[in-house]
Amino acid sequence: MSSEYKKNSLSLTDAVAMGTGVMIGAGILALTGQIAELAGPWFPLAFVAGAVVTSFSAYTYVKMSNAYPSAGGIGMILTKAYGPTTVAAGAALLMALSMVINESLVARTFATYLLRGLGMEPGGWLVPAIGVGLIVFAYLVNAAGNRSVGLFSQLMAVLKVGGIAAFGIAGLWVGGISFEAAQDGDGGMTAGFLASVALAILAFKGFTTITNSGAEISQPHRNVGRAIIISIAICIIVYLLVAFAVGSSLPLDRIVAAKDYALAEAAEPALGRVGLYLTVGLALVATASGVIASIFAVSRMLAMLTDMKLIPHSHFGMPGTIRDHTLVYTVVIAGAMTIFFDLSRIASLGAFFYLVMDILIHWGVLRNLREDIGARTSILLTAIALDVVVLGAFAALKWQSDPLIVVIALVGMIAVFLFERVFLALNPPSREAVHGNHTSAHKEKHEPAS
Repeated sequence: MSSEYKKNSLSLTDAVAMGTGVMIGAGILALTGQIAELAGPWFPLAFVAGAVVTSFSAYTYVKMSNAYPSAGGIGMILTKAYGPTTVAAGAALLMALSMVINESLVARTFATYLLRGLGMEPGGWLVPAIGVGLIVFAYLVNAAGNRSVGLFSQLMAVLKVGGIAAFGIAGLWVGGISFEAAQDGDGGMTAGFLASVALAILAFKGFTTITNSGAEISQPHRNVGRAIIISIAICIIVYLLVAFAVGSSLPLDRIVAAKDYALAEAAEPALGRVGLYLTVGLALVATASGVIASIFAVSRMLAMLTDMKLIPHSHFGMPGTIRDHTLVYTVVIAGAMTIFFDLSRIASLGAFFYLVMDILIHWGVLRNLREDIGARTSILLTAIALDVVVLGAFAALKWQSDPLIVVIALVGMIAVFLFERVFLALNPPSREAVHGNHTSAHKEKHEPAS
């Protein structure tokens, strides 16, 4: 059984559209209010700090993706760094789980903005019901194939990047450049600001969507890295425009009170009723495209991990390829999380899983691969240090305000690594299964372009 990847089925534009689709869908819409709650009046700067940390992290992914593009990008990096071990498989599974968590986060955000646009108070059973409906729609788009995802992502990306940037510019034009939220904040304590950066990093981690689809991107050795850099650059511009517009339109306490739909709340005083409806429409476009792009990437990552014999697989009587099956599993898990978890805890869990995985990637590359790919030690060490500081501050703050989510994250990570240890002990993967695809990717690097 094969996962049947289609080489060159995604262009550079498709890849950038996918990356911005995940980042902007999750970042501005789902996380702005929650970042403001932690960072206080300095929350726009949390996005800047998040971009800095992400840029150091992206260095490792760009270097590895240029050398070894793969549709299971994160899994490839980890197995190159650690071999077919518990650490590699466990960290890859953490990444996949953080991506599924992101889907449920954005699906619930879609629901809150839709209800706000309809004049209803977001809450009750409607939020998870609408969120699950979006996830099912995203499944149907993905099931239609790569061409549908690519065209849909491009259209959505153009609409939302242009529209949300226009919202930011219009909001600043009406409200002024001054950042009014600072007047009502009680100060941005260092710990709170650092903790907020952990959530801001989630707003940028969509660049890994590009890494995970590397084998399907045209001229991957060149375009994967370019797509990552372009996506991050686009997003930081859009994030800053919108963050300052929201801060100019609303006092901090109102941003926090409406943290699940902060942009919609900020639109009406700045742009009027029409502005509110336009903003809600943009939010629906952004969140929908975010879920579609994320499901596309995580299903391919799980398919690659299955091909590498690092996770178990059962088709449960379903026809089709492994990729078709992992698409279904992704949608089912994301739907369940959308039903049972609220936005704040979903975001926190995603931050814990992602940062731990990110640290393990940098450490593995630093120890075992930096010379092979020409990576600079100083940049890798800086990426690790930044992740550790942000993760420590976030864990400390959450331990004070919501210790249960810290315990859940710890138990979840321990369970993942124990599960992988037992699975790999009972089903040791062959060297060919783990390295077959990567070897061909490496050889591709040395072949002349056609």
